[in-house]
Amino acid sequence: MQETHENKNEPKPSAKDKKKVLIFVVCYKAEKWIESVLDRIPNDVLENKDFSTEILVIDDQSPDRTFYAAEDYARRRPEIKINTLYNPKNQGYGGNQKIGYCYAIKKGFDAVALLHGDGQYAPEYLGKMIQPILDGEADAVFGSRMIHRLDALKGRMPLYKWVGNQLLTGIENRIMKAHLSEFHSGYRAYSVPAIASVPFEDNSNYFDFDTDIIIQLLETKKRIKEIPIPTYYGDEICRVNGIKYAFRIIGSCILSKVMKLGIYYHPKFDYQLTPGPSYESKLGYASSHQFAVDRIPAETTVLDVGCGSGLMAEHLADKNVKTISIDKQVQEKTQKDSWKWAEADIEQYEFDENLGEVDYILLLDIIEHLKSPERLLKTLRVRFSRDCPEVIITTGNIGFFAVRMGLFLGSFNYGKRGILDMDHKRLFTFSTLRRTLELSGYEVLSARGLPAPFPLAIGDGWLARSLLRLNRFLIFFCKGLFSYQFAIIAKPLPTLEHLLEDAQEAKKQKLSDPALPQGRAW
Repeated sequence: MQETHENKNEPKPSAKDKKKVLIFVVCYKAEKWIESVLDRIPNDVLENKDFSTEILVIDDQSPDRTFYAAEDYARRRPEIKINTLYNPKNQGYGGNQKIGYCYAIKKGFDAVALLHGDGQYAPEYLGKMIQPILDGEADAVFGSRMIHRLDALKGRMPLYKWVGNQLLTGIENRIMKAHLSEFHSGYRAYSVPAIASVPFEDNSNYFDFDTDIIIQLLETKKRIKEIPIPTYYGDEICRVNGIKYAFRIIGSCILSKVMKLGIYYHPKFDYQLTPGPSYESKLGYASSHQFAVDRIPAETTVLDVGCGSGLMAEHLADKNVKTISIDKQVQEKTQKDSWKWAEADIEQYEFDENLGEVDYILLLDIIEHLKSPERLLKTLRVRFSRDCPEVIITTGNIGFFAVRMGLFLGSFNYGKRGILDMDHKRLFTFSTLRRTLELSGYEVLSARGLPAPFPLAIGDGWLARSLLRLNRFLIFFCKGLFSYQFAIIAKPLPTLEHLLEDAQEAKKQKLSDPALPQGRAW
């Protein structure tokens, strides 16, 4: 057998070079177990040449002597860096974790491992939990009792919990399109930068905190690794209401998907780090974008007001359409796809530059962002009514049944996108938009209801397509109730100035007509 020898000349990492690991122990009524749990933390985790370790114990206002037991252990083991904290008010299982992760972030740790003070999870596995994170192989490591499912029963997991665990995990995997063996283990290790990148502070303070953080990791594409751990059920008291827990975790999974539809909002699933809306293409199915692309024929000229990311210019270029793109900021790619472009504040722009004649004007999902859509409509009418362009307007329907139901239940929930986008300044129904157009001097030619963008929210699969068909069927029966958005086609009526100019021009033509009768006209 070949011998291996340690290179004694190899420099050991200094304290500054070492990575920092936090063993975070959550406690509530754990007086009987806390010393044993701390004693079982492996020495190679407490003293390691590659990383330094600190233990943080937070007692969540236990009525017993949990805090004092942990503090006494820290005094007796001064060689171990142990910090004990006490919540003066009970924060709940999730709330206690939030404080610990805040500590890890503020103190600049690289990894944090969650350990329960009641001994339900084996401290002996801490090294296996931490190492993949320190090696850069994972952003989170979960200790799973269900990789070898029958072993969980051997570890005295009650049968009803064993069945419920697998049933709920299956549902959660289906909703989240994940492949985890278990969603419900409390044995976790996280990369601290990964934790810092998700809004965990907005998660539940209840036991569904763990599910919330899994959803956040999955939706932000973090790498999750599972390792098998033993199952142990002793005489600790379970404080989880199973029915309440089940409803809450399934509700969180559904909420994370519903948020993408824009019909509900919760900050815990808002991962946008920079302000301002981020719009994605809604082509390939019934939507505002597809409606506009289908409506505009080839070889025409289009004015795209509030062009955003330039989706329309890009796709209309395939039809040899000349697009004039206007927005506060016009991206470089949009400039290349456009025939002309201008950077301007739409609220103030007079459209008096040399834009030429246009055949179509696009106001796609823009008027709801304006303080005064009436001013924009009037300016466009004055400038372009002589061209008789078709104006295609799309906006969200505040009368959508989901918004009405929320209002009935006392909720009017603004979010980052959708009908109740936080940036929206004006809200419309079919009748209010039609009235706004008519009062602004436009003739409404047609109005169509559009379904919710299910492919954008849940992926373009059979379920999304089925929901689209159902939504379109319901719109046929009640457009005002079931339209997520509506699209209106209108034409600007001539202004009085234009009518006066036309009358003067018509007079000249009449007088120059050789067939004009002599004498009195009547």
